[in-house]
Amino acid sequence: MERGRYLVETIAACANCHTPRGPNGPIPDKKLAGGEVIKHQDFTAVVPNITPDPETGIGKWTDDQIISAIREGKRPDGSLIGPAMPSRFYRGIGDDDARAIVAYLRSVPPLRNPIAAKSHYDHPLSASWGPPIGHVSAPSSDDSVAYGAYLAGPVGRCMDCHTEQHAGVGGPLGAGGKAFYGPWGVSVSANITPDRSQGLGDWSDAEIERAVRTGVARDGRKLLPPMPFAAYSRITAEDMAALIGYLRSLPPAAETAPLSGSARAPIDGGSRN
Repeated sequence: MERGRYLVETIAACANCHTPRGPNGPIPDKKLAGGEVIKHQDFTAVVPNITPDPETGIGKWTDDQIISAIREGKRPDGSLIGPAMPSRFYRGIGDDDARAIVAYLRSVPPLRNPIAAKSHYDHPLSASWGPPIGHVSAPSSDDSVAYGAYLAGPVGRCMDCHTEQHAGVGGPLGAGGKAFYGPWGVSVSANITPDRSQGLGDWSDAEIERAVRTGVARDGRKLLPPMPFAAYSRITAEDMAALIGYLRSLPPAAETAPLSGSARAPIDGGSRN
């Protein structure tokens, strides 16, 4: 359960989507109770309750059903969970970590929160996010770069937010350019590759860590949501080092197709997360 608590509360940052927001930010007594509305260019997602409430949450779901929802994007009734749930990344979460996440979700207070609104997608969802998942082993933390890739991919889905797709085709991994719509306006994900012109190539490790943990760019400007800086502030030093090591290992890449109609800003600009 403690491993699950660490993943949910820090790198996975589940509350960043699953906790509804009020005018002053996340509502503390509704943590993980769902109802938040996430808007993107081609969908509007209404986030579900993932507390163990038996009627409005996941209290009646089995452990395997919860794991299937996380990693395969399927509800117990067989229906597919759409974006913003990044199941195509979560497919790579290791079995032990998946069970740890479930154990922690079972331990949080059940909160009744009926959600009448439904998600809407401009395009039909696929039949599945991939074939059934078998056994998945997480890489050892002894291999820092591989473990950093695991944290930035399946667990923290950094590459989901920081990789834009153009006409259904993925752009350069980590090159940014993906737009996020919220009460703050529109933020555009930053280039987190080692590219020197647009990315992190000239950033020090300390500058990267400060941006991740506090949302303060290298020039002192405040970065925007949806980066969950409060959750990331609690990432262990070892995991932060692994994440940064992985980002350093990426091929330097520049955005190849700027987002239409969106203001562009430098890597550390306030209009980017």
